[in-house]
Amino acid sequence: MDEGTRELLEPLPPSAKLVYYVLDAEGRFDQTGLAEETRLSTRTVRFAVEKLTEVGLVEEGLCPRDARRSVYQAVPPAERDAVDEPEAAAESASEADAPAAAVAED
Repeated sequence: MDEGTRELLEPLPPSAKLVYYVLDAEGRFDQTGLAEETRLSTRTVRFAVEKLTEVGLVEEGLCPRDARRSVYQAVPPAERDAVDEPEAAAESASEADAPAAAVAED
């Protein structure tokens, strides 16, 4: 596991770390499969996946056999870095525009 992944996992709850380790080691799972594999409740798994998705460690996709279900998988570090860079650039650009917009409104 790379240092960037460790830094992103550090502030997360233990349940999220467990879910990430299972997804990283075993591959794709739906919510029920994650609950069975980790022995966590489905509610706890849902919360953990939500936290992991927010920080960009896990991505959600459609189940090929049932479009009503979602499957989750760990985002590889190489893809995660490429995804995070445009967001950071967009945030810094919007912050730079904010003071100019406030001046224009006065």
